[in-house]
Amino acid sequence: MPLERPTPIETTRLRVRLLEEADLPDLFEVNGDAEVTRFLPYATWESPASGNAWYKRMMDLQETGTALQFVVVRKDFEKAIGTCLIFRHDEPSARAELGFVLGRMHWGGGYMTEALMALIDCAFENMGMRRLEAEANPRNAASGRLLRRLGFVREGLARQRWVSKGTPHDVETYGLLHDDWAARHA
Repeated sequence: MPLERPTPIETTRLRVRLLEEADLPDLFEVNGDAEVTRFLPYATWESPASGNAWYKRMMDLQETGTALQFVVVRKDFEKAIGTCLIFRHDEPSARAELGFVLGRMHWGGGYMTEALMALIDCAFENMGMRRLEAEANPRNAASGRLLRRLGFVREGLARQRWVSKGTPHDVETYGLLHDDWAARHA
């Protein structure tokens, strides 16, 4: 059964909703920043064509039923400031991977924590996930801290797992179980 597409998720400051083509100009500000994509396993967007190609890949991936691409929208000015992705959904195991990126001007404001808490709640309570996984470049200390703050447990190091910008990189692997999330929020 494919991942069920949820209604937009509302938090105090944010709306987490499925990607729309109209989000691409805002997301170019995020993914067109080399500092933002420095640790990510994809190239920095160089032009609107890069965003259009990414959009097509995300729509094709969603059509498989194994992924959902979300945008994080600040409600105070209706602007997409980042993205969250649930992907590689394995229905028999009730697990999926989580990815995220946030525009630099919003770093340190707690926006991604707020967005991911809401999305993780939705994944566990509405999508029937038992386990979520994430990967982060060990040099990306902020992402590792965020994952641990959310309750993810560092489970290992995958050596030279990603090739980004032509260079192999190690990644830390993280996991979060529904039972652990529920116990933390009981």
